[in-house]
Amino acid sequence: MEPTERRVVVTGPARHGRRTPGHYRPRTEIDEQTTLGHTYVRSLMRSQLRAGATVFAVLALLVGPLPLVFAAVPDASRLKWLVLGFCLYAPMIVLARWYVRRAERNERDFARLVEDR
Repeated sequence: MEPTERRVVVTGPARHGRRTPGHYRPRTEIDEQTTLGHTYVRSLMRSQLRAGATVFAVLALLVGPLPLVFAAVPDASRLKWLVLGFCLYAPMIVLARWYVRRAERNERDFARLVEDR
């Protein structure tokens, strides 16, 4: 009679999903500067540029017409100081907060893509 082999329990970190040997993770693509990695980085840059251009356009539409408004009302120096000194700050703060949140969301989405979650 042969002795039976003892069972061995192997423990280790859980692996979610098996990858084929030819599958590269996005982080590898970026590190190796492949065309696909370049495309990932360009997509992040494009989304950040789009957010910045949006903020710039809204700010230009908000501040751009002010010289025309001031020229239409020549003797309103108090109005000029009120608008320039106080009324522009609230929209600029809102725009700045929106931009920061959008940029952070873009970076978080990119990091999630790179981490391959």
